Amino acid sequence: MAADVQRLALRRGRVRSVERTGAAAEVTVEVGEETRAAVSYELMTGPVEAGDEIVVNVAALDLGLGSGGFDVVHVNLTRGLEGSGVPDAHVMKVNYSSLQHAVEPLEERAPALERPLAGPVGVLALHGQLACVAWSASQRAPAARIGYVQTQGGALPGMFSRVVGDLLDRGLLAGHVTAGAAFGGEHEAITVAGAIHAGLTLLGWDAVIAGPGPGIIGSASALGHGGLAALDSLHAAAALGASTVVVPRMSEGDPRERHRGLSHHTRTVLDLCLAEVTVALPEGEDPALAAPHAVSQAPANLEGYLESGLPASTMGRDVTDDSLFFRAALAGGAVLGEGLDGV
Repeated sequence: MAADVQRLALRRGRVRSVERTGAAAEVTVEVGEETRAAVSYELMTGPVEAGDEIVVNVAALDLGLGSGGFDVVHVNLTRGLEGSGVPDAHVMKVNYSSLQHAVEPLEERAPALERPLAGPVGVLALHGQLACVAWSASQRAPAARIGYVQTQGGALPGMFSRVVGDLLDRGLLAGHVTAGAAFGGEHEAITVAGAIHAGLTLLGWDAVIAGPGPGIIGSASALGHGGLAALDSLHAAAALGASTVVVPRMSEGDPRERHRGLSHHTRTVLDLCLAEVTVALPEGEDPALAAPHAVSQAPANLEGYLESGLPASTMGRDVTDDSLFFRAALAGGAVLGEGLDGV
């Protein structure tokens, strides 16, 4: 690419309104003659108020991306230039970029590594499975403390997901760690392995759900997609000696053939995985899987989940359009909860 191409699409704007519904503020911004939707991660760039002059990254909205179709506040020129960072922290996230910031990683406080780790690890393909898995696992093991490790593969800011905040408020998640390239959770970890280890030892979790944030990235290729982050999570959990459950991406309503039945995302991860893992499947579904992986079928309480009021749509499809997606995720939570008998 030519050296004179500037990849960051930044524009000046002025905030018209602010709505705070979670950890990320939703703002409307005047950019030139346009009024545009934007997100402000106030943990990063400071508080934002109506009238503030800001700089926004307009790339995703200009490209018409579905899951990222909004601008992002890059800097608040009115009130965002006084940040001091985290005192005495020396580990950086988004390092060597204009968004680098210091964090205090859990690995520095976790006990010495001893294997195998007690506690199962459920590995997601998509963030949209998280609520189903957390709810279903809690139905099987109500007293269990289950934490979420957010990995790369989708949105990196931990404060972007409303679902995580809702699950924390309901007590369905015991904590939220952003690992590796992800940032902005309740806790930070340098690696996924470090996050899993710290969650099960330092934070006192009984189980871990590991998976990407919202808005998976990717292409139609076998290896060029965010779902492949599950491979790293599986290997990390297996190397730590934790029992590992794959929550498969399945669909009966996705218009793309490669995601029908068992998605090529999950099938590729299983084909490449160097460890033996358990694949959770809803009762009545049994796609052919390559050895050496085991299959554990479990009931999917779809009716109970719908009554919970938790999210019941994926990529614009609801349960009536794609019940298999939700049944697969609920079965994953049930199998994860089976590993918590006695907790």
